[in-house]
Amino acid sequence: MEVKIGIRNVSREVTLNVHQTIAQVLGDYSTARAGDGLLTLTDASGRQMVIPADGIGYIEFGQEHARPVGFGT
Repeated sequence: MEVKIGIRNVSREVTLNVHQTIAQVLGDYSTARAGDGLLTLTDASGRQMVIPADGIGYIEFGQEHARPVGFGT
């Protein structure tokens, strides 16, 4: 699923493809807000992104099960 995170005072958004559900990402965000303040997400290729939870302006979720398109599907 594609997740776009807008960070305050930054013109570009962070885009990740994660294997988590919307509920799991929101749970991680809530835990980060209540805990150490760092949201850590791992994308589909194993890359980790650490974002300060207080600086997040919005989180946009794509489709959980995007339909594959093209000849190789």
